Amino acid sequence: MSTIPAAPSDRASPFRQFIIKLHSRCNLACDHCYVYEMADQRWRRRPRSMSRATLTLVAGRIAEHVRANRLGEVEVIIHGGEPLLAGAKAISSLVRQVREAVPAVVRATVQTNATLLDRTFLDLFRELDVRVGLSLDGDEAANDRHRLLPNGKSTYRAVRAALDLLCADRYRHLFCGVLCTVDLANDPIRSYEALLDFAPPAVDFLLPHGNWTTPPPGMRPGESPYARWLMPVFDRWYSASPRETGVRLFEEIINVLLGGHSRVEGIGLSPPAMVVVETDGAIERADFLAAAFEGAAATGLHVARDSFDDVLRLPEMRADQGGLAALCTTCQACSLNTVCGGGLRAHRYRAGHGFDNPSVYCGDLYALITHVRQVLADDLSGLRQVTR
Repeated sequence: MSTIPAAPSDRASPFRQFIIKLHSRCNLACDHCYVYEMADQRWRRRPRSMSRATLTLVAGRIAEHVRANRLGEVEVIIHGGEPLLAGAKAISSLVRQVREAVPAVVRATVQTNATLLDRTFLDLFRELDVRVGLSLDGDEAANDRHRLLPNGKSTYRAVRAALDLLCADRYRHLFCGVLCTVDLANDPIRSYEALLDFAPPAVDFLLPHGNWTTPPPGMRPGESPYARWLMPVFDRWYSASPRETGVRLFEEIINVLLGGHSRVEGIGLSPPAMVVVETDGAIERADFLAAAFEGAAATGLHVARDSFDDVLRLPEMRADQGGLAALCTTCQACSLNTVCGGGLRAHRYRAGHGFDNPSVYCGDLYALITHVRQVLADDLSGLRQVTR
């Protein structure tokens, strides 16, 4: 959920967001999870928790990267699996070690499914100023289509209880947003309004991970079902006055359409600013590449022997940061390429052809961006009429 902008550059752009996999397992059994349910099953061979020695190495490598690239601010995202399974002591150790080592402002966020979130964790996060992002797919029926316990029971009430606690005055300032995975079976407006019940500062609508070899649910040639789901949500969000929450997907499309740079991967041509460290200390690219094939995110590098600047020198990372020139010929010829940026790299994969393809969501992105552009154009036209 990074909000740290990364401006395009002809040279490698340093990492500003460090995703630390503090725990490699999860207490849920979400059937749409890209970590456990898709192509890359290497998590089975990794240690459950990151060791104290590896934590120390991670802190040192972040500090080294900050100094080498003269960064004034970075973000550490405590991730998993479910990071709360690592326990309060491990989370405290990670945050304190990084902040002690890094000569820059270190913003910390924990991304959790919230089923274990309680006052003990929240008091720690309040003490350390650690923001909290969580996952919720809408109301109870929507959420429990996928986000279930291993025994098949609902997670909704546990998440709602955690949200009610997080939204209390003592902790509200820690709440940074909700991740919501789109499901075509869910009513879009009902799902969105269920999230608004908690007045989240931001909502991230995520397209379910899929590609040309393993298409997303409900995807049919020539159709754009995910755009049709998102467009009424955009209209509801855009027309609200005052604005009820931020929706990063919509905000970044508008930002790029108006000439700005995107702050999120999958929209625009800004170079990716994040890197992942797994529980065993392996340094990897974006972990959602796990949806493509086993080892898609692997770099072969490790915090014990390699720096984050070494990652920037890899051909794969150069391709990730290659902007327009790194897109396939179809995308390079598209009039909206600077806005969609080819979509998430994981969604471009086709077995036998790699990532040199448009996104499997190409039609959806085109339809959604066109819709947003038309709404903006109508607004600007109306503004010109008023000011004449």
